[in-house]
Amino acid sequence: MGTIVVFGGRSEIGVATAARLAEGNRVVLAARRPDDLAGETQTLLSAGATAVDTVAFDADDIASHTALVESLFRDGARVDVAIVAFGILGDAARSETDVAHALQIAHTDYYAQISVMTPLAVALRRQGSGTIIVFSSVAGVRVRRANYVYGSTKAGLDGFASGLADALHGSGVRLLLARPGFVVGAMTRELMASGVEPAPFARTADQVADAVAKAYRKGRGEVWIPGVLRPIFFGMRLLPRPVWRRLPR
Repeated sequence: MGTIVVFGGRSEIGVATAARLAEGNRVVLAARRPDDLAGETQTLLSAGATAVDTVAFDADDIASHTALVESLFRDGARVDVAIVAFGILGDAARSETDVAHALQIAHTDYYAQISVMTPLAVALRRQGSGTIIVFSSVAGVRVRRANYVYGSTKAGLDGFASGLADALHGSGVRLLLARPGFVVGAMTRELMASGVEPAPFARTADQVADAVAKAYRKGRGEVWIPGVLRPIFFGMRLLPRPVWRRLPR
């Protein structure tokens, strides 16, 4: 029996990914209001988890992160998979003029990610094994005018996670970096309700989780979801800026 920890225990994608890996394993859900995770707990138990525990986790309370991570390894406990799946989309239009909102997106989607992944990497190196699963986005591959604040945080996260993966090489610990495109789900529900159409090749949270679980089992270091986005974004990187600037959302 192993242990899977989900940082962002209410994350639709995080819980769905854990469910794909849950059979025969214990799952720990780290989230605000840890006593209010009955639905997520039942999903994981139904997927075959041997037990589901919950712990309090506030993504924005960075001062608490190291102690929380260390508590997961206390008394010789081991963590086999750590899924880092918290984040916010924010309001793109508001973030262009509201400094506090822009900084909130940057804090949760980048700064806080570093605050969790750094002590995780330290603890897993000490353990000598384990996998960190990180959710970046194609939004960070080349940042677009339409959501440049959110996209910039994903660009930073992607770079940090890529560098961390290289730093972990040879330690027995690996990092799986997921780069999904537009995901139809809870995080984008309000965006779509406002009239925004899903981008081409959109996927659901379950489809993203299927692809991530498959990549994890194959021992891969990164996965684009869907895979067709990889060559598409390679080409997009080469588009002249005046053309890129005019692309629709």
